[in-house]
Amino acid sequence: MARRPRLNLPHIPQHVVQRGNNRQVTFYTEQDYTVYLDKLKDYGRRFDVSVHAFVLMTNHVHLLMTPTTATGVSQLMQSLGRYYVRYVNNTYKRTGTLWEGRFKSSLVDSDRYLLLVSRYIELNPVRANMVVHPSEYPWSSYRHNALDKQIELITEHPVYQALGKDKSARKQAYQALFKSQMPDYSVAQIRDALQRTWVLGDERFKKQIEQQLGHTIELKTHGGDRKSASFNARDKNQQL
Repeated sequence: MARRPRLNLPHIPQHVVQRGNNRQVTFYTEQDYTVYLDKLKDYGRRFDVSVHAFVLMTNHVHLLMTPTTATGVSQLMQSLGRYYVRYVNNTYKRTGTLWEGRFKSSLVDSDRYLLLVSRYIELNPVRANMVVHPSEYPWSSYRHNALDKQIELITEHPVYQALGKDKSARKQAYQALFKSQMPDYSVAQIRDALQRTWVLGDERFKKQIEQQLGHTIELKTHGGDRKSASFNARDKNQQL
């Protein structure tokens, strides 16, 4: 099956995930996390890509970024990936690949989903049972977005800035988003959009993307009984 072309558009946020090959560990020491974040900041500036949220897990990363060009995110990820592989191989006297093929990404409707994706990203260590609360995990953007830590690589998205009239109000409002559990269907939507290199947004947003791309982006369903309960349940979940 041919690879689905990646949807890249300027000024549209992207949720990006890159995993270690065969789910192998990609970060071994604190220095590794620091090196990755420093280069993420550098390449973000070089390719004019704003980073709004991130989490570095032991064997994969999640990033929420907005490029100013159609190629910005791809250029950043390729440059960052190559640099970090060289760093790991040189540091730990290893050879071969580190990352699992192409990174996965989805376009994000900032009006409805940007803060949801940010929460999803920063809650990864909680879902993995590594910490009880995202504030306890040092390698995510939560401490910048919700607490008093200033992370230089973070650029606050206008949707985040609209949470309050000043920094304190914004952080309090952002903290409040984490007091309720994310609905299972929202988690499923985010994962499905990533898996299919898809669009996370409502019909208005999808139409906007189609106009910018100049062609339709609807997925075609292959196989399966359209009248079956499993198909209908899956179709319903995709519309939530």
